[in-house]
Amino acid sequence: MQRDYRDGANGNGRRESRYGEGIRNPRARQRALCIASGRDDVDLAELRELLRTAGVAVAGEMIQPRDEPDPNSYFGSGKLEELKREAKRCNANVIACDDELSPRQERNLEQAVGMSVVDRTEIILDIFAGHARSAEGKLQVELAQLEYNLSRMRGLWTHLERLGAGIGTRGPGESQIETDRRLARDRITALRRRLDQVRSARATQRRERERKSIATVALAGYTNAGKSSLLNTLTGAQVTVRDRLFETLDPTTRTMDVDGRQVLVTDTVGFIRKLPHQLVEAFASTLEEALTAELVLHVVDATMEEEELVQMIRAVDDVLAETGVIENDSHLVLNKIDLVDDVRRQELIYRHPEASLVSAVTGEGLAELRETIAERLAAKLVPVELLVPYSRGELLDTLHKQAAELSREDRADGVLIRAKLRRPLAERLGEFTVGAPA
Repeated sequence: MQRDYRDGANGNGRRESRYGEGIRNPRARQRALCIASGRDDVDLAELRELLRTAGVAVAGEMIQPRDEPDPNSYFGSGKLEELKREAKRCNANVIACDDELSPRQERNLEQAVGMSVVDRTEIILDIFAGHARSAEGKLQVELAQLEYNLSRMRGLWTHLERLGAGIGTRGPGESQIETDRRLARDRITALRRRLDQVRSARATQRRERERKSIATVALAGYTNAGKSSLLNTLTGAQVTVRDRLFETLDPTTRTMDVDGRQVLVTDTVGFIRKLPHQLVEAFASTLEEALTAELVLHVVDATMEEEELVQMIRAVDDVLAETGVIENDSHLVLNKIDLVDDVRRQELIYRHPEASLVSAVTGEGLAELRETIAERLAAKLVPVELLVPYSRGELLDTLHKQAAELSREDRADGVLIRAKLRRPLAERLGEFTVGAPA
């Protein structure tokens, strides 16, 4: 199976899905046979949902119980024959693997079954490519695709490989592979440089927010947990919401009012179990929004079974720990509570007593969630006593917008302010602290 490493370009600059029309035309779906290798607890539900999001119909599934996948062909030789028969029986035309395959495994598996093979990472990349909207998101997707495909370029030009050894026998195919790899590496370098510029601009925006002392809250969690719906309800935003994985790739920031103070709320990219490492790296700038947030709302789908819910929480915690976000103050939010019966609701309260039970659709629990956000952010404020000159009216305006428990006393030499502020703002206004050296 040949791959075009240029982000799926079709020669006209338009990217096409690996799955035909894919999500653009659900009627043109391919039929995938899902496979996995592992113990009896292997669950292909997530892979089926990924394929549904990519616009691929699931024809069947097969699991080979073993401790480790075969290093050459993923399945053992005997299981490969069974896989080939099963694919023919269920009329599948593509094999979808729940793990990331090495180039050798993918190549040997395709030869054994006689049809295309896609792994978990390739499916996710295809979904990302279809959902990226911003320039930054498209750069991130292209970078991840290039890095994934770089090691898989071997075999694209096997019909033109070198004819033998020695001078004069170097074939055009070998030079073409090297040319492709060099072009890919050059493009990767250029993309990383452009993403560094984007991250620099984002860092500047964050510093400006710090200068204005605006508190930040990040929404993180498993994909399709309802983060975007929650953002819309809390802030009045109009972010696109659809029942499919990775609908939101680009970070979206909106403002909300908390006890009369402005707070920024950012919706970040969703996570899944076994999130490919190159995707974590590619979307580091998105995750940085959660890294710098004062409070991370960990949103979870409350309709899942308890065992699956705990697994999802751990999966997100693992990614957050990898990026350093886990060190931030976080709060568990169980969303979609309107779809849960009374028995399950009581179980959730018992098992997760500190969590907020909410519904972004009906608004249930959102008032309590706002109070929790206000309390958690207020706990981070420091008490100050400032004497602000009348000539610094802009500072007084900032204090009235961002301070908590503010009281003022107009004096001949200025306005005496007693309040609680975020530490960055309190430090910036240190020169106005009562008793500070002139």
